[in-house]
Amino acid sequence: MTLLQQLLTAIAAGSDPGPFALLRREGADQVEVLTGPVTTVDRLADLPLPAGAPGPRTLALVPYRQIAERGFACVDDGAPLECLAVAGQETVPLAAALALLPDAAIETTGGGFDISDDEYADMVGRVLRDEIGRGEGANFVIHRTYTARLAGGRTPLSAALTALRRLLVGERGAYWTFLVHTGARTLVGASPERHVSVEDGLTMMNPISGTFRHGPDGADRTALLRFLADPKETDELYMVLDEELKMMATVAEHGGQVIGPYLKEMSHLAHTEYLLAGRGSLDVREVLRETMFAPTVTGSPMENACRVIARHERRGRGYYAAVLALLGHDDAGRQTLDAPILIRTVELSPDGQLRVPVGATLVRHSTAAGEVAETHTKAAGVLAALGLRPPAAPRSAGTEAVRLADDPEVRAALAARNDRLARFWLEQRSPGAATRAGLAGRRVLIVDAEDTFTGMLAHQLRALGLSVTLRPWTAPGDADEFALLVAGPGPGDPRGVDDPKMAAMRRLITARLDGGGPLLAVCLGHQLLAGLLGLRLHRRSAPYQGLQREIDLFGAARRVGFYSTFTALADVDELASPYGPVRLARDAADGAVHALRGAGFAGVQFHPESVLSRDGLTVLGDLLADLLAPAPALGGVTGGHT
Repeated sequence: MTLLQQLLTAIAAGSDPGPFALLRREGADQVEVLTGPVTTVDRLADLPLPAGAPGPRTLALVPYRQIAERGFACVDDGAPLECLAVAGQETVPLAAALALLPDAAIETTGGGFDISDDEYADMVGRVLRDEIGRGEGANFVIHRTYTARLAGGRTPLSAALTALRRLLVGERGAYWTFLVHTGARTLVGASPERHVSVEDGLTMMNPISGTFRHGPDGADRTALLRFLADPKETDELYMVLDEELKMMATVAEHGGQVIGPYLKEMSHLAHTEYLLAGRGSLDVREVLRETMFAPTVTGSPMENACRVIARHERRGRGYYAAVLALLGHDDAGRQTLDAPILIRTVELSPDGQLRVPVGATLVRHSTAAGEVAETHTKAAGVLAALGLRPPAAPRSAGTEAVRLADDPEVRAALAARNDRLARFWLEQRSPGAATRAGLAGRRVLIVDAEDTFTGMLAHQLRALGLSVTLRPWTAPGDADEFALLVAGPGPGDPRGVDDPKMAAMRRLITARLDGGGPLLAVCLGHQLLAGLLGLRLHRRSAPYQGLQREIDLFGAARRVGFYSTFTALADVDELASPYGPVRLARDAADGAVHALRGAGFAGVQFHPESVLSRDGLTVLGDLLADLLAPAPALGGVTGGHT
């Protein structure tokens, strides 16, 4: 008798067979069966990864509260970090597994969302107004949970097996379709999204965003093309792409290369997605830690997104938005990792309670009604597997529906999205190809103000030939040791007088100006520099979060990406400051200062490192060539600290 048959026989008899997992990976014609004891550990670094034969060694069920390992805020609900140590394993052909899995009716009672549509719409409005509207970030994911209880005498494990079978038959495009039973809980899902994987030294991530809802008759090509042209959906994907590039900047030695975009088609909906790939050498447990958790289920910038989530949700997330993580070794003894995001998943407790958490990504274009509808759509696949929603149009097992992703117009619409993006992140980069004369080997300190865009900035500066050190605003060290100080980006109101971060960054910038050392300020750093130079700071009525614009940058047209709610304003092109004359590149319509330059310092409101800044590397190279040149940085602009 196979492992799967043993498990199913025990469950049919009403007994608990012990911890196990069933999983089908994307495109596989087999189901993997894993069994073994479950233990609980405190930290990701404690996940067991013993040496031994090639293959999976540990399946970890990682809760959202683990984000506290990075020092980020969360509501601690005590959900444990559980590890299944793989003692038994087998693979079963998909058709054989489907023949064995039960398909009896699932009865439930008391179904509904824990937060009503109206309450959720109000929460969306508050986040748009109080968080995005006040410069706390570019996007945030706020969740709600569908709850119900099993009825009719079905055990949770028996119902879970039926739900798994229905997902295997009725869902498509899932990265993992799975059932994990630890004894304390059972999770069943069809997650569309790889969070992170490591194989053969290649680290990959998979930012997915934008949700196209199929109609009652399935996907509609005309409606899909309208969706692909929708600026809200396009910008949403760009923003999560930027955020996951920040993570890749930490775990991959040269950052991530962007591949795509693609259309991910599922039974009830479709998403747009990119793949990111980069070479790295970190322990896979460290890769997991540094990538907690995907911006597609949290927001950006990450650290402040966690604060916003805790502030508005005010309850724990359990395992929603975290990951399953399968750790092992390959044939050469190298570590491997495969970690899908825990979304589109139902959790069943031993007493028959079921929970299906879902969230919507809130951006500056969002509407309350649209985000409410998105949560219903995202829950539909799992709820259909539980008999709580109508199933998608039926299809035979093993067959694929017509793929709109293969339609020439759809492919062209997707490819056109890259025309606006920075080639630096889209193309494979040869070491030294972008090095600028006069910059090679110069030492740079980047001070991070709680936005890991600084990691991407570090990669671009290294590509230009500089030697980069990255430090947090709480411990910047001695900036005088470096040829260049970069005052980095971060969330918050630059006008705040009682904010410790703003005060610390102002002191840092002031000391650099007083000392005369070269200074580059980006986004928040730029705003603080502008304020110290005497410019008025203003909160925009419509945030510039994830916005790409072509601007006049000191006489050159440059296409760049903005992530800001605040801006400096000026009605002149040159300013007399305590540190000498300052040239301003500003918007002719409203006076918003896009950039400034003085003797030995410069600031940019946009993010040259963003994938939205098509001309970002050129902008950085030109600014730094001036700032670090032995001669005065600006012909025609003289003077220093007076």
